[in-house]
Amino acid sequence: MTSIPLAVDLDGTLVLTDTLHESALRAVREHPLASLQMPLWLMQGKAHLKQKLAGLTAFDPASLPYNQALLQWLKAEHAHGRKLVLCTAADRSIATAVADHLGIFDEVMASDGSTNLSSHRKADALEARFGAGGFDYAGNARPDLEVWQRARHAIIVNAGASVERAARKQSEVERVFAPVDGTGLPRMLRMHQWLKNLLLLIAPLAAHIVPDATFVITMLIAFLAFSLCASAVYIANDLFDLDSDRRHPRKHARPFASGRVPVLHGVLLAPVLLAVAFLLASSVGTGFTAWLACYFLLTCAYSWGLKRLVIVDCLVLAMLYTLRIIAGAEAAGIPLSFWLLAFAVFLFLSLAFVKRYAELDVQAQAGSARAHGRGYLTSDAPLVQNLGVTSGYASVLVLALYLNSDAVLKLYRSPQFMWCAVPVMLFWVSWVWFKAHRGQMHDDPLLFAVRDKASLLAGSAFLLVLVIGSRGWVW
Repeated sequence: MTSIPLAVDLDGTLVLTDTLHESALRAVREHPLASLQMPLWLMQGKAHLKQKLAGLTAFDPASLPYNQALLQWLKAEHAHGRKLVLCTAADRSIATAVADHLGIFDEVMASDGSTNLSSHRKADALEARFGAGGFDYAGNARPDLEVWQRARHAIIVNAGASVERAARKQSEVERVFAPVDGTGLPRMLRMHQWLKNLLLLIAPLAAHIVPDATFVITMLIAFLAFSLCASAVYIANDLFDLDSDRRHPRKHARPFASGRVPVLHGVLLAPVLLAVAFLLASSVGTGFTAWLACYFLLTCAYSWGLKRLVIVDCLVLAMLYTLRIIAGAEAAGIPLSFWLLAFAVFLFLSLAFVKRYAELDVQAQAGSARAHGRGYLTSDAPLVQNLGVTSGYASVLVLALYLNSDAVLKLYRSPQFMWCAVPVMLFWVSWVWFKAHRGQMHDDPLLFAVRDKASLLAGSAFLLVLVIGSRGWVW
């Protein structure tokens, strides 16, 4: 046991996030007009801004992404009788909530609305409280260098190499906790979700467009525009969903929720991605840009509130999938088929219900009575399942009616063979729901489909039917 107290920083050290940035995000989400007041609060000092933001919204200290390695060590030090002080530039209300939750800190020193307890001000406060060299300090960032300089020992936590080198030059380093893995760019952008944007090709393929170099380049640009726009929205959605994601059995591992990527990086990156997306879209055409704007606005509306409305959320998801098909037709410069739209709306509505059903199943297994961040109770799962199965079979009915239309006779050399597509679709819709019912469904059915062997076989069979139907029997 040591009699030297240990002061511990909060943001970036004890927790793998910045509570000020998260407070600002919660304020913008729950009180949009607060974004207009933030510059005025900042003019009165950073401490005042922190106090005002902390007072606007509530947060759950239990959901924060704690540095588990550091926390376990602190608990051991506390058990051995060492005095622990939570010393942070975060607002006192936040620091107190964290300290009360953990139950290992003997004292809290924090910003109080007038003094921003950072850098030399933190060093002065600790020195005044414990004397020169009368404390050890655990921190992570360059402003902590001034504190380490006046501490007995430095404990370096989650710091970059340059900060660690600077700390070793001026302080006696007692312990180093390695930084967390911050390589979360592909997951932050959700690049695996870009597969959904292949839906842009559905309308041209259904119209039997023969691709040339111009078509390929145009559709590639359109794909990139939609993908970057979607990534920007995904980032914004993850930023606004931090609290609910951290309570989710799987989503808590997302880059922002887990703290592997700072929320500030997302705030800065999202508008850049969005600007590039619309710049690319403008080269495709005005109509395509307009549909991309519709997709963006509808996605924002979904993220900001519609996803919390029962049934409405699934209808919006279905429309977002369908918008990709509409935008693809616009990019290719072809008229959109009524039959394709009707088929897509019902099919994607079914998949949206699959997505929600899978989420409800996960939440139910975790013992939750309702889905966090959604308007559903876990007891709604059977009804969601019924609605989804009905929608899926409705899409197959639309397909069957289409195969009996005059359009099929014009587009396909062997229209009678196209009826083989009906049992293929019946199988796949049923299969997806069987997997969801058994709890074996990824919460995104399209991503499930590209990994599932049965779905891939069904997709291959469907494509084979289309090829034979359009070109006739090869023999």
